[in-house]
Amino acid sequence: MATIAAKLFADWPQQDVLSGTRRAHAIDRWIYVMMAVLFVAIVLAGFIPDSLTRLKMVKAHQAPPFPKIVHVHAVLMGSFMALLLTQTVLVATDRCSLHKRFGLTAMLLAPALVVVGFFLPRPTYLGVWQAAHYGPPPVQAMLTPVLGALENILLLQMRIGILFSLFLVIGLLARARDAGLHKRMMILATAVTLPAAFARIPWLPQTQNSPMSLDLYVLLAVSPMLAWDVVRNRSVHRAYILWLPIYAAASLTVYLMWDRPWWHVTARHIIGV
Repeated sequence: MATIAAKLFADWPQQDVLSGTRRAHAIDRWIYVMMAVLFVAIVLAGFIPDSLTRLKMVKAHQAPPFPKIVHVHAVLMGSFMALLLTQTVLVATDRCSLHKRFGLTAMLLAPALVVVGFFLPRPTYLGVWQAAHYGPPPVQAMLTPVLGALENILLLQMRIGILFSLFLVIGLLARARDAGLHKRMMILATAVTLPAAFARIPWLPQTQNSPMSLDLYVLLAVSPMLAWDVVRNRSVHRAYILWLPIYAAASLTVYLMWDRPWWHVTARHIIGV
């Protein structure tokens, strides 16, 4: 691993090759804003309809209320997405000093998001578990299969927490020495959180018994930035060379563990039931 890292960063910092028409320079400046807007749109498309539906179910006593930590996570994640959009706009409009000051907020917001995310699965699972075991028979019949789904979803939540933290640290460490790696890695770190939104968009086709479709949607979401990089720099930037194998390895691990009986047992032990 040390040898691979040394090769990747041997010529650090790597300068972006940016030359061409005025229109191309405009896209260079705004492509990251476009990515942030796209990510915000994906999150809103997934979570707003899903949350409204869940609220109706709660009022009809068909689902347990949202745990308080879910509200905390929603505020933190919404704040992070707003910060990402703000940061990209600040750079695109040449307000880099303000961008750096706002960057300090990310160093506080991101760890809080990771910590809250670590505690998020348990209260959600326990709420369904209690209703599935002690609720009226119709509710038990409806919610018992949901427990297995939540145990599988725990895999995705763990992957998001680990990869988001890893890529975010890489991006923040690169901010002073390699602006190209920094800006791409901040986008790519955010991209690993998008399966939570894609899974909630009902009109998107989903693979059965596998989260593979969610990973394909993540790759599709980052493809505009990757495609523009290849066109402009005539090469694949080191950020993707670093991000893609790690994301693929983590995804393969999830596929191998998905819906295995031993994983369901392990998940219940992790949650504590």
